[in-house]
Amino acid sequence: MTRIAVIGGGRIGEALIAGLLESGRATKDLVVVEPVPARAELLAERFGIRTTTDIADAAKSADLIVVAVKPNDVDGVVAELGKAELGDEHDQVLVSLAAGVPTTRMESRLPAGFPVVRVMSNTPMLVGQGMSALAAGRYARKEQLALVTEMMESVGKVVTVPEYQMDAVTAVSGSGPAYFFLIVEAMVDAGVGLGLTRDVATQLVVQTMLGSAALLDESGQSAPELRAAVTSPGGTTAAGLRELERNAVRSAFHDAFDAAKRRSAELGAVAD
Repeated sequence: MTRIAVIGGGRIGEALIAGLLESGRATKDLVVVEPVPARAELLAERFGIRTTTDIADAAKSADLIVVAVKPNDVDGVVAELGKAELGDEHDQVLVSLAAGVPTTRMESRLPAGFPVVRVMSNTPMLVGQGMSALAAGRYARKEQLALVTEMMESVGKVVTVPEYQMDAVTAVSGSGPAYFFLIVEAMVDAGVGLGLTRDVATQLVVQTMLGSAALLDESGQSAPELRAAVTSPGGTTAAGLRELERNAVRSAFHDAFDAAKRRSAELGAVAD
């Protein structure tokens, strides 16, 4: 069984722990580093796992060392790991869930040749439906990347990309939930404007989104094919789509993704 140390017991760290335990990919051979006593106690009681405040102690016997802290805290964590007496650095892997921190920055603060894998996930991992992209650092081997992939599959789906594409991943799936929630908000408000109660409009929109995503995922058809199937010539859907196109919805999404990608690159440059 893979030994895993999760450094950071916040929402993302807890989501990963819950997914690992529920999927059976980890058992009690799991330790969490959490400095806030009340939070550490809650995690220990909720999951029956060991908690500690000692980063070096948690990491020394772990196969996967998961850094699930805010980007500004990564330097301090990696600095402590760099001074720790770790196991064989070629068998251990540092897995970073921190947004915008390049693998080269972490590698430079660890023992020479230490494998690092960078992960960009998103908030649906909190309900086991995350989308995670993995990028291997210079020293991570294929079997180590496969181990990280297996871990992240406990909270959703996983793809592997070269690290230079991580800014694009951030724009599409990392920030994607916020775009989705904005669309839901706009559709609910529009439904209320048509005379529906907010509760009914919310139920209609949320279930429509859930059903549409499931249909797209399971039908084997593309989004354009499914859209065409529901759009009768001269019908209500065609009228609505015409207005969306008239208001340049596609162009707005292109601009939004491009802006998010540029900002991700800027933040990464500052971090490096």
